[in-house]
Parts: sequence; C-alpha cells; structure tokens
Amino acid sequence: MRIIDAHMHYCSADGFRQTAVAAGHINTADCWAEICRENNIVFSIAMGNTMDATCRFGGIPPRLINLKEPFDENCYNQDAYIGYCLGVQSELINEKNAEATAREFEFYLKQPQSLGIKLYPGYNTVYVNDRRHWPLFELARVYHVPVVIHTGDTANSMGLLKYSHPLTVDEAAVTFPDVTFVIAHCGNPWIVDAVEVASKNRNVCIDMSGLLAGRTDPLKLYERNADYFRYLRLWLNYLGQYDKVLYGSDWPLVNIPIYLEVMQHVIPEKEQEKFFYTNALRVFWKINKLL
Repeated sequence: MRIIDAHMHYCSADGFRQTAVAAGHINTADCWAEICRENNIVFSIAMGNTMDATCRFGGIPPRLINLKEPFDENCYNQDAYIGYCLGVQSELINEKNAEATAREFEFYLKQPQSLGIKLYPGYNTVYVNDRRHWPLFELARVYHVPVVIHTGDTANSMGLLKYSHPLTVDEAAVTFPDVTFVIAHCGNPWIVDAVEVASKNRNVCIDMSGLLAGRTDPLKLYERNADYFRYLRLWLNYLGQYDKVLYGSDWPLVNIPIYLEVMQHVIPEKEQEKFFYTNALRVFWKINKLL
C-alpha cells in the first residue's frame, strides 16, 4: 500500500536529533529516504519549523523547513517525494504588517513543493481566528491550499493550551467556509472535541500525527494503551467520515514502522487506502503534480 505522510518535520535542530534517537532513527535526510523506501512512503509533507526565508515585501516571512546540515539544502527541489507547509510566526504579525506578511507567503506558495500553511497556536499565543491570520486564510482560499493547525498538547511546559484547543478551529472554519482546515494531532487529548469540529464543519479534516512517541514493541504498546486506542477508534467511528482523516507521523518523534503498525490497528482495514494515501492527495492537491 502506498503511503503519504501528511505531517512530519524535516529539521536539523538539536531537539529533533534527540527525539529521533529516542524513536530509533537518525535525524538525517538519508535516514528519512531509507524509511520511505522501506515503508512505501511515496510522499511526505514537512511542517515549516524555522524562519529562514528572505523578507521581500515588508512583512513577516514564513518559517520554512530547516535545510542546514546535515540536510541537502536543495533536497526538496531534487526529490519529488518531499513538500512542505509554510509555518506562521503568529506573534510577530500585527494589523500593520498582516497584508505584507500574506504577500511574503504568496511568493513561496507559488512554488510547486509549497503545499499549505501551518499555524502553531499554543506555542504562539494567538487564537486561530485572530484577524491577523485572515489575510493568510484568504491566501489559502485563493490558492486552494489547506491550513494545518497544531492542536492539543504542546511539546514543552511553556505552551498555553487555551490557544491550541481544537474547539478554537471551529470559529475559523465558520468564518472561512471555503478554506480547508486540518486539525493536527487529532486535538489530543481532546479527541472528542476535535472530532466534533470535523463532524460539524464540512471544511475541517483531522490528521493523526504524533499520538505516540519513542520506540517500543508495537503489540505491548497497543496492549498497554488499549483503552486509549479503543477510545480513539470509538470517536473516529462516531465521525463516520474516514475521508476526513489523514495519516501523519510527526517524525522524528515516532518510530515509523511501529507507528504504521499501530495506525493499522486503529483505522478499519476498508478505510486504510483513504487514510494512508488518497485523502492527502485530495487535501494537498498539489502533490498530484509532484507525483
């Protein structure tokens, strides 16, 4: 079965190196390429992590994927299996520079491998539907690209959860009904809230990235967390729309073979082709041209 990883990180920062080791991987481009070959991952979408872009129009440039060593700085141009979402540094945007910031993003969004926009509420203390995001949402509408939103728990104690609760996506989805919003991490631990937002709004999807961390025996892992996975599957079945649920790993946080095996237990077999592959092709439609 072909797989598209709709949510991973392609960054050489120290923190990513450490999490990769904990998951049994090495945080390098070669390691990721080998993982893709071994697991039939035909495409992956990196979330923008660093603000390395050049400012051209007087706004705040997007956070791109960090391609400093050990990564080849041209790899997402040379390898068709990697695209990226433009990360937003929301706290730096204000009423005066919001439109100029959208022009900065538009410059990069015209690139073939630029597939969407990524917000980091919780890490950035700005609500999803804050007006400073509206020019970016309008840009997403014009270019028909999704807006991926970090929801749920944050990786450090400095994050503020009131900004990353999945219910905050509802208002943006209503305000911009022609924009597709992706609730990343299924709102974990507020899974039922994330599912309800996706159930209510036709323009909201969910990705299942980053629900586990590290490396362990998959069967023991599944048994130890059996109640959690049953709860997860319960609410996904309540949603009843597996065309709205996308596979993502949050690599290098997780061990990929183990995570794939666990997800195959969570997602009904008849829905797995959509979950692992075709839903991402529809939501991130520019992938079709790259493949």
